[in-house]
Amino acid sequence: MAPVHDHITDAIKAPDLLRLSDNVVLARFETLKVYAALGAVRTLLERGTVQQGQTLVDSSSGIYALALAMACHRYGLHCHIVASTTVDATMRAQLEVLGATVDQMPPSEDLRLDQEGRVRRVRRLLAERPGMHWMRQYHDAVHYTGYREFAALVDRALPDVPLTVVGAVGTGSSSGGLVQALRGRDRDVRLLGVQPFGSVTFGSEGFSDPEAIIAGIGSSIPFDNVHHDLYDTLHWLDFRHAMAGAVGLLREHAVFAGLSTGAAHLVAGWEAAREPGRTHLVIGADTGHRYTDRVFARHREALDPRTLKPHRITGLADLTPPWSAMEWNRRTYDVRRGGAAAAPTSAPGSAPALASGSAPASAKARLGRATDSPLTHASGPLGVPDRENQTP
Repeated sequence: MAPVHDHITDAIKAPDLLRLSDNVVLARFETLKVYAALGAVRTLLERGTVQQGQTLVDSSSGIYALALAMACHRYGLHCHIVASTTVDATMRAQLEVLGATVDQMPPSEDLRLDQEGRVRRVRRLLAERPGMHWMRQYHDAVHYTGYREFAALVDRALPDVPLTVVGAVGTGSSSGGLVQALRGRDRDVRLLGVQPFGSVTFGSEGFSDPEAIIAGIGSSIPFDNVHHDLYDTLHWLDFRHAMAGAVGLLREHAVFAGLSTGAAHLVAGWEAAREPGRTHLVIGADTGHRYTDRVFARHREALDPRTLKPHRITGLADLTPPWSAMEWNRRTYDVRRGGAAAAPTSAPGSAPALASGSAPASAKARLGRATDSPLTHASGPLGVPDRENQTP
C-alpha cells in the first residue's frame, strides 16, 4: 500500500531509481537537497541550536533554497534566502508563497561576482539581525546527516554489488554524505566527482567557461563540506559536454533533468563501458525546467554523446578542456593553500601529480582549439577574494 505522507517533503525527498543500462542506474530527484535541508534543520532543532519561530538564512543558487524553505515550512521556522541571479521567476514565486523572504542579486553574467555579493549580503543581515541562524550549507557538516537515509535506500535497492557513485561535487554534502554512509555499511563504493572548468574545488580555477551556468557543481570559493579524500576519480567538463549529456538523457530515456545530471550521465556512460563489473549510480539532482531556454531549446546544437571522450591526465597541470579525467585516489587537497596535498589514502602507486596555481601556459595555448566555444584563462580563482567568502 502506498504511504500517505504528512508533508510534501516526505513525498519528494527520495529519488526514483531508473535503470539506464545493465550497469548504470539513475537516482532521479525532484529536489536533491531536501535530504540535506531536512536532516540539517531536524538536527539543529534536536540540539537546541535553533528554536521554532527563528529565522534561518542562507545563500543559494536554486535547489537548496527551495529545500530549506520547505524544511522551514514543515518545522515552523522562518526562512530568508539570499538568491543567486540564476534563481528564476518560477523558483522565486515558490519561495515567496512558502513564506520565505528573498533577497536576489541583480542580473549578472558573472557568477563569481554574484557569489561574492551573496555572501556579503548574508554577513550584513547577520550584523543587522543577530537572531538569524546562518545555515552555511557550504561549510556546516550538519548537512551530511540527511544523506544517511538516502544511503539506506541505495543499500536496499542495489545490494551486494560493487558501486560507483557518479555525481556533481557541488557543496560536497550530497555525494560525500551518501558515500561516507555507504562505506560505513562496509560496501565496496567508489566516488567519481564531476566539476566544471573554473572551480577552485579541485584546481581548475585557471579556466573560465563563458557559457557555464552549472551553478551547483563547482565553486569560486573553498567549501569546507568537500572532503577531497572521499573521491576516487574526477572529471572536469565544459558547458557543451554537460548539455550533450542532458539532451542525450532526455532523448534516450525520456528523463528531463538539469545540467549537473547531464554531466554525470555523460561521465557514467564512459566509465561504465570501462568498468562493466561495477554498478554506476548517477545522482540526478533536479529537473530540467530552469535550463529550458539555455539548454533544451537549443537541443539541435547538442553534441552527440557517442562521439565524446575525456582527455585522461595524471596531474592538474595537464587539465585540458573540454573534458579531462584523472584518478584522484582519495587524496587530501587544501584549496586555501593553493592546492597543497598530502599522500593518497589508497593506490599510492598511481598517485596523481598535483599542482598548485592556475593552468600552465601549455594549457592556455590549447584552449582555443579544445572546444567550439573556447574557454578562456581567468586571472585567478574566478576573481573572488577568498577572505571575503569564508565562514564568520
